[in-house]
Amino acid sequence: MVESVSLDADDRRVLHALQLGPRASFARIGAVLGMSERGVSRRYHRLRSQLILRVVGITRHDRPDRADWIIQLTPAPASVDAVARTLAARADTSWIASLAGTGGLFCILRTTSTDFDMLAQLRRMPHVGAVTAQRLLAPVAGVGGWPGRLQALTPEEQHALREPHHPAQPTPLHTDDQRLLTLLATDGRMSVARLARASGIAESTVRRRITELTAHGVLMFEVEVDPKLYGRSIDVICRLDVRPASLRTVTEALGTHAEVAFAATTTGDGTVLAILELTDAEALHNYLADSIGALPGVNRVHTEIVADWIKRAGPLPLPHR
Repeated sequence: MVESVSLDADDRRVLHALQLGPRASFARIGAVLGMSERGVSRRYHRLRSQLILRVVGITRHDRPDRADWIIQLTPAPASVDAVARTLAARADTSWIASLAGTGGLFCILRTTSTDFDMLAQLRRMPHVGAVTAQRLLAPVAGVGGWPGRLQALTPEEQHALREPHHPAQPTPLHTDDQRLLTLLATDGRMSVARLARASGIAESTVRRRITELTAHGVLMFEVEVDPKLYGRSIDVICRLDVRPASLRTVTEALGTHAEVAFAATTTGDGTVLAILELTDAEALHNYLADSIGALPGVNRVHTEIVADWIKRAGPLPLPHR
């Protein structure tokens, strides 16, 4: 349980290193951080075995043939858990949360860019009442990790671990790529040897395709860590109605806020959606009054406290082996 785990300074340094080099070897991380390979490995496996740390491979949200939809559902109260389990089992869903205020569910659904029937299927699910859908247009904050956990390493250490940045380029997916992407979604640090055995693809091909897919921006990695380990006890879904003339100013500001784990522009009534990580209710009040209140062009703000995250970026984790 998260309550029985705490992070010391070296744990936080290892987590920051993984965000910068998600598939970097423990030896490389140790060499940069001045720690032993065994020490890095021990810290990683301790946190992963308690299901509070995962590195997952995700495919680009902004590929031209894909669309991400922000979905909010209000199932009948007795059916919330069943609907949540059904959504969580799907490969095309992520970031599923139960909301304390409405008792409803929030999630992100990925479809092909022209597949509107998937939204209709959600509306036809048993025991589901109202369904709202807003298309995610462009991420504006939090890509590459919540900044609240990216403060443990020196600039020199960050430079040594940061993976080279390549502009995203369209690239065709090969027949075997989906098998690799599915395995990496479960465990982004799965070794090349294990990936080859599980997929039936030669190790040399596995190694080459991971490099190519990452370089072209098709494959990215998310480090999932419970924010409570960083003292952030309240997660909030925040929708901002922003005047178009102020949109760039507001989104650029959100990208500098340590409270913002992720933000994106969307369709619908709320021009911007942000996921906030805060220490307590007073911190939420201060953030809305001081940080959001100081931004020009914000007409309205709607907040919902997350009661529980049912699924994060990757598929539901399997028992650790």
